[in-house]
Amino acid sequence: MRRPYTPGGFLPADPRPPSPSAETAAFVAGLPKAELHVHHVGSASPRIVAQLAARHPESQVPEDPAALAEYFTFTDFGHFVRVYLSVVELLTDAEDFRLLTYEIARDMARQQIRYAELTVTPASSTSRGIPLGAFLEAIEDARKAAEAEFGVVLRWIFDIPGPAGEEAAEETLRAAVEHAPDGLVGFGLGGPEAGVPRARFKSYFDRARAAGLRSVPHAGETGGPEEVRAAVDELGAERVGHGIAAARDPLLLAELVDHGVTLEVCPTSNVATRAVPSLATHPLPRLAAAGVPIALGSDDPPMFGTDLNTEYGIAAALCGLDVPGVAALAEQSVRASFLDEPGKRRLLEEIRAHLDAWHPAP
Repeated sequence: MRRPYTPGGFLPADPRPPSPSAETAAFVAGLPKAELHVHHVGSASPRIVAQLAARHPESQVPEDPAALAEYFTFTDFGHFVRVYLSVVELLTDAEDFRLLTYEIARDMARQQIRYAELTVTPASSTSRGIPLGAFLEAIEDARKAAEAEFGVVLRWIFDIPGPAGEEAAEETLRAAVEHAPDGLVGFGLGGPEAGVPRARFKSYFDRARAAGLRSVPHAGETGGPEEVRAAVDELGAERVGHGIAAARDPLLLAELVDHGVTLEVCPTSNVATRAVPSLATHPLPRLAAAGVPIALGSDDPPMFGTDLNTEYGIAAALCGLDVPGVAALAEQSVRASFLDEPGKRRLLEEIRAHLDAWHPAP
């Protein structure tokens, strides 16, 4: 049975979810940030989803915001995937993708996100008959407009939908290597892990990496530590999407630290999809205590009733971070990003300036 939706990113599994101090929340609100784990379609705001649903009355996606809130309450990871794909199907032409991308950047600017790497799944669109060229042109047009108008720098991670198998992997690789847009920086792998071992896609990652793309597969979200290890050993992962199962393997944690592999951790998402039972039991504090580099992400923020600022508040509360600790966490995301070195320096300087100028209200 579904539990009622609760706004703000917390499910009733956490009756008293951790909350940051007022000082920390205010600091986070103005903190310049990078976001490295956030999905393109999964970032569609309720307003945009409702508009798209109204254009497609045959869809099961509701138009009413209250009904959407209930629709975005998930019983398990498989249910989340089905809902996610129903939203994907609302995007039927290039203009839909242009609008979506532009509005995502607008929302990011409100959170002081300066740089983001959006996970994009071209095969989910081309498989429905949307021409690859039109799709790429639309997201690139929106990317350039967003940077000019909002000051948000967007980059792309092209993502294989794992359960779709080798055909989708080949299509994703073709888009990434033969038709690479200017904003493309990485190559990923997503979707349910059960029955879809990470090592199965080694040849595709080998070719993507040979073309200069960075490896950022999902692993260890609903799978075990062995999938995180396979992502690193077989796919050459520089960052791992989620990776929270690594907390169950002390040796693996040490290896991640030794190799500087960053985990993209999304606490609210993990509770919403039932990957972990509650925020109180989330392994983020264990990962941080082990010294594993962490990049906080919101994953599919409107679907989970969260945003990146909320995730920083959760992390601060779970890990007992003060304001300098929150700033240091933000710096980890910048260092783990694929932003060019001058861009990294500028953003790190912004974070430091925000910290240096911080004077909490009396």
